[in-house]
Amino acid sequence: MSLSIGIVGLPNVGKSTLFNALVKNAKAEASNYPFCTIEPNVGIVAVPDSRLEKLAQISKSQKIIPTAIEFIDIAGLVKNAHKGEGLGNQFLGHIKSCDAIAMVVRFFKNEDIVHVAGKIDPSDDIQIIKLELILSDLSLVEKKISALKKETKSQNKDALARLAVLNKLKQGFDQEMLASEILKDQDDIQKIADLQLITVKPILFVANVSENDAGKTSEKIIEEYTLQSQIADPKTLIPISAKIEAELAELDDSEQKEYLQSLNLEQSGLNRLINSAYETLGLITFFTSGEKETRAWTIAKGSSAPKAAGKIHTDFERGFIAADIIKYNDFIENNGWVGCKNKGLIHTEGKKYIIQDGDVVIFKFNI
Repeated sequence: MSLSIGIVGLPNVGKSTLFNALVKNAKAEASNYPFCTIEPNVGIVAVPDSRLEKLAQISKSQKIIPTAIEFIDIAGLVKNAHKGEGLGNQFLGHIKSCDAIAMVVRFFKNEDIVHVAGKIDPSDDIQIIKLELILSDLSLVEKKISALKKETKSQNKDALARLAVLNKLKQGFDQEMLASEILKDQDDIQKIADLQLITVKPILFVANVSENDAGKTSEKIIEEYTLQSQIADPKTLIPISAKIEAELAELDDSEQKEYLQSLNLEQSGLNRLINSAYETLGLITFFTSGEKETRAWTIAKGSSAPKAAGKIHTDFERGFIAADIIKYNDFIENNGWVGCKNKGLIHTEGKKYIIQDGDVVIFKFNI
């Protein structure tokens, strides 16, 4: 599963600075004026996973291929973006292709960097962005309701079912609710999938804080700024200092570790953002490991063995026979496939097996 995250926020909140830091070789312009980003910047980042190196050492792999995540730096939104203010419609369109949204919110104070609203108010900023996304979706929903009303005159069951979902959405949007808050039934979500609504996507909140606040917990930040009504789950708020991340991007691995320790931080902001994205989207990683390569694969939690096989090649899913599974810890502790085979730790599973995070797999198939 290719994971893409759209980085959104008001102008001058640190989106492009953060993007440059996350994507080390990215060249997104970061300037002190609104709309310095017009076309979205796209960067591919390898997902850090310490398990890959250990697997490759045991398998004596020639290559290590991590799974990747795509970050899309989308230009700043402003109030009335849904009406086209600040090139808003153009920017909102870029979000539709993303799997999740990372809403960057400015918490740091710096008189030299102008804020589009003239003040630092995270709660107000979150509300402006949320409302623009909701109003953009509302426009689509209202147009679809108008079109479906003509179809429902003939009592078309599918049209009636879709209309009921759309009316539910409209009522929720009128109360400034996100589509993800309104629709909880997967069948309802599927009925309106063709609309590509923005607010049905998971939202992560990136708190761009000062260097001094980089070690604060999500709970502490939510409490300090009274954000409980806007951010229900603290796990979806990731405190990041874009300035620190930019400095980390210039260091090698050992220097990064030392710098993080000096700041009493266990992980970089990138790692925390990726971990939160995986948890929010319900993703896990399984591995294939041999002499040719050790590789990480991303799938949805709850995926069957055939579905996982299809990640490697569609023919693997179509001709799936079975999967040989070793748990990651067993693979490491028993020196790989041969050691695990000698101890009877390889489990052969069929089509109903649900892949677990960390499974090391060989798929058997016939096409």
